[in-house]
Amino acid sequence: MNVRRRLIPAAALTAVTALGLGTLTGCAGDSAAAGNTEKFDVVASFYPMAFLAEQIGGDHVNVTSLTQPGQEPHDLEISAKQTAQLEESDAALYLKGLQPSVDEAIGQSGVKTKIDAATLTSLDEHGTETGGHAEEHADEHEGHDHGHEGEGGKDPHIWLDPVKYAEVAEGVGAAFEKADPDHAADYKKNTQALVKKLTALDGTFRTGLENRKSDVFITTHAAFGYLAERYGLIEESITGLDPESEPSGARVKELSKVAGEDGVNTVFYETLVSDKTAKTLAADAGLKTDVLDPIEGITEKSRGDDYFQVMEANLKALRSALGAK
Repeated sequence: MNVRRRLIPAAALTAVTALGLGTLTGCAGDSAAAGNTEKFDVVASFYPMAFLAEQIGGDHVNVTSLTQPGQEPHDLEISAKQTAQLEESDAALYLKGLQPSVDEAIGQSGVKTKIDAATLTSLDEHGTETGGHAEEHADEHEGHDHGHEGEGGKDPHIWLDPVKYAEVAEGVGAAFEKADPDHAADYKKNTQALVKKLTALDGTFRTGLENRKSDVFITTHAAFGYLAERYGLIEESITGLDPESEPSGARVKELSKVAGEDGVNTVFYETLVSDKTAKTLAADAGLKTDVLDPIEGITEKSRGDDYFQVMEANLKALRSALGAK
């Protein structure tokens, strides 16, 4: 569209070309191939950001994602082609702290409108144990090696809390209105509709998790800290915030004890990361496994076609694991 368009300086183009011939191994391919269209062109870092842009922008936006379906977003390395395509976009929507290569590329780009979702709500520090009563839970298991030291950090998984996701949606809507004022009324209307749906989802989770037998659930990595805090649950993760990190033997042993003492019957794994560790822990502790999807991408393995459907599937899985009536 005609919101803004610039030519890439010759020096920058030369640098990008050199990168393309070098060792940069970004695997997002053509996922951000569309730019310089007649619409408001938005490059999103990964699915939760792309979903927001699509829901808020409607027919007025052209949204492309830097992360392909099925690709683990934490592992993304930006390709030279994507770096160049950023310059052809009107806005970039990302979540600083989740994908370092995206943070760097957007920070160095000339995109006029840069929307960092992390600035639109509050972020907390989460470790391997997180939730509404995590400290009390740790006291109950005093003497066990929880392995929390060094695991904390600002947790970027805000989209798994419908309330925080709604706060981000409002900020994104306001940014779209400012950047593309010709369609501001529609962006405002679409944002209000999305926030209403997220508020309803929050209510569904609150009702669905009432009358549960247990507050504790075990996951592969600490993606559900905000969700746990929102609904008074306790997330015990095998690893910390990094889904690729390896748990210590002491941590695995500790989780086996936690499972027995807190009535945990399920170890949750996710669709984009290997389930080997979760299944090993489950087998050793005599537990079953199930999927709790952090919704970092939608694939054919996802239990739903979009954010809302997968969140509802997550609620169903949690209800079963926690013994909710």
